[in-house]
Parts: sequence; structure tokens; C-alpha cells
Amino acid sequence: MSHRFTFAAAAALAMCLSLPAKAEDAPTADTVVATVNGQDITLGHMILVRANLPQQFTQLPDEVLFDGILNQLVQQSVLAETLTETPRRVEMAVENEMRQLLAAEAIDDLLAGSMTEDAIQAAYEDQYAGAEPDTEWNASHILVETEEEAATLAERARAGEDFAQLARDNSTGPSGPNGGELGWFSTGMMVPEFEEAVKTLDPEGVSDPVQTQFGWHVVRLNDTRMKDIPALEEVREEVEAQLQQQVVDARVQELTEAATVETMADGIDKSLLSNLDMLEK
Repeated sequence: MSHRFTFAAAAALAMCLSLPAKAEDAPTADTVVATVNGQDITLGHMILVRANLPQQFTQLPDEVLFDGILNQLVQQSVLAETLTETPRRVEMAVENEMRQLLAAEAIDDLLAGSMTEDAIQAAYEDQYAGAEPDTEWNASHILVETEEEAATLAERARAGEDFAQLARDNSTGPSGPNGGELGWFSTGMMVPEFEEAVKTLDPEGVSDPVQTQFGWHVVRLNDTRMKDIPALEEVREEVEAQLQQQVVDARVQELTEAATVETMADGIDKSLLSNLDMLEK
């Protein structure tokens, strides 16, 4: 079982330790704030710990955080020195983290030069320019178990009975208490059978029974409208996210194709992936 000093425990000891520090007029990330048996702890080390604290600790004043983080690093250092050699599992964890951090830095550098306003505008136009406005429908429905029930309710609705009241009295769906109202939706938001039925109706029209995986429906089309193509600012976040993914994917593919990649995983039992005991060997 592994044991870790928590930040809370370190903070609790903050008032009990008095640690030497090398003061500098203009502190940098390399400024030494303590030494443990000759090994430096720097302000940069502390900043990184602070950046990864759970949110409940980040609410604490800087004065408390500073002392707590420094004491935590000191305690970790003295504990680490009790080991005569670094366990292989620790080395592997460090290797993984280094790989991950460097990859993240490479992505940041890549995106810093790629996410220009011109590139964002071009991505927006590529996705939306020339696109036709989408049709949106506003519909209500009654969901029942049998086709016979649905047919009877459809006849009653066409004969002039209030559709919303029929839904409240008969629908087994979650929208029943709300008169069967489903609000506005566009292509792909409803199951295909339901969507096709809606498309055949004129506003205020009532469908024949429609069967889906949920049961039998009677559908009323309340209204239709055209959904305009959104302005860039309305979809900027989505466009930027898609552009970032495209840029990263293209670069990764380019680098992978240029690299010499050999995999030797054939024949390895895939269940070993869950065997933590192998890290002890």
C-alpha cells in the first residue's frame, strides 16, 4: 500500500517548522526557498504544486498555502531520501508524465501559431458558408402502448378535441403532463420514424399512429420555422474547438508518418494491462 503526505497534513505543520531560505531581490522560478540535505526546493516547484491543488485548498490565503506547500515539499524530500534506489514503477510514472507534459507543450506551441483570426474565419466559412437554413419543427405527441389506442386518439384529435388535454389524460410519456409538448427540434434530434411522420404534416395536422421503440405515437405538428445560419460569434467556441482538433490531428499524422514506429505487442496477453503486480518486478 502506498502512503502519501497530504497537503492538509503539511499545512497543519506549517507553524511547527522554521525553514531556511535564500532571499533574492527579484525572485524567479529558480529562486531557492529551502534546501534538504543539499537538494534545492525552488519557488518554481512550489508554483507547480499550487497550480495542481484541489479547489478547496486554493481558497486558502497565500500565506497559509505558501507555508503548507513548502512543508509538504520538505517532508516529501526527507521521505524520498530514505530509499536507496528508485522503484521502477516510479521511473515509469515519471517517464509517462514527462512524455505527456512535453506533448502538451508541443500542442500549445502548435496552436499558438495556428489559431489566427483568419484561420478561424476560414474554418467558420468552410462549415457554414453556403449552407441552407435548417427547418425546425415544434410538435406535441401522445404516447400509448397499442396501435388501437393511438388510432382512437388520433380520430378524437381530428374531430376537434383538445390535443393537449388528450395527452395529459392518456399519454404514458414524460411530456404527457405538459400536454405532450416537445418544443423545437431539428433534423436528427428525434428517432427516424417520428421525424418522418412530422415531416409529412402541415401545421396543426395530426398523424396516423406512428410506431417507434418507445411505443405508439400520435403526433401533432404545432409550427415550423427556418433556423438561420449562426453568426461566427454565436459558434466561435465550437469552431475554434474543431479547428484545434483538425490542426493537432493533421500534425500528429504528419509526425507519425515521418517517424519510425515499430510495435511489438502481438502475442501479449491483453489482460496483463490490469496487472499492477507486474510493476513490482
